[in-house]
Amino acid sequence: MPSAAERTRTLVQSTCSAVLLVPGLSVVHPDQVMPDSRSIGPEGDLFLGFPVDSPVVRAATRAQGDELTAVLEITDVAPVSVPHRIRGRARIAGWLTAVPGLARPGRMMLRLETGEASVDDLWGFEEVDPDAFRDAVADPLVSHEAELLQHLHAAHSDRMATLSALLGDRAECGCEEHGLGAVPVALDRFGLRVRFVEGGDACFDARFEFPEPVRDIGELRRAMHTLFEAAAC
Repeated sequence: MPSAAERTRTLVQSTCSAVLLVPGLSVVHPDQVMPDSRSIGPEGDLFLGFPVDSPVVRAATRAQGDELTAVLEITDVAPVSVPHRIRGRARIAGWLTAVPGLARPGRMMLRLETGEASVDDLWGFEEVDPDAFRDAVADPLVSHEAELLQHLHAAHSDRMATLSALLGDRAECGCEEHGLGAVPVALDRFGLRVRFVEGGDACFDARFEFPEPVRDIGELRRAMHTLFEAAAC
């Protein structure tokens, strides 16, 4: 399974929505604390882009040294229609400073020095060591995951349903007359997670591991072919 540090880094480098919370700072609109860009530096610090007139930028500019603390909260929502769509949340807390000169005119880059981090997702809750976060690498499928899941759901729902044959005893409740639906809900280099919907909001997840971790779309295509072949046997 991907480590907690890898999962957190993957969420940071994904397109998931994020808000930067600064204690004591109030804003008129929620989008005023939503960075329009985010990246990770070599030391594991986060670089967050904001309009230069953002309340967050003003607070960081006025702060002395590293006295301003902040928390970046990321919410991961499944890109397909499925019960319980929130797949996870990540939280990175640290010290916020403005870094002039890194952004284009009218923008300001803020640096969040990582002090502590955690992730609470489909794998469970784990705290993340800042050094582990610094050294982790995002999942290689992160930039394609949403599109791939949507494609599997829209174009291959019939093949997704055949995966119930790999569930063993639990497949007994998934025969066609019981209306079991299979929705691909998460994908990473190690495997595919499918949410089987038994009717209404009743559902359960099953994880299908690939024979070996995939590194790109080509290897993923072969791994999915192997998985569907196993279900058809």
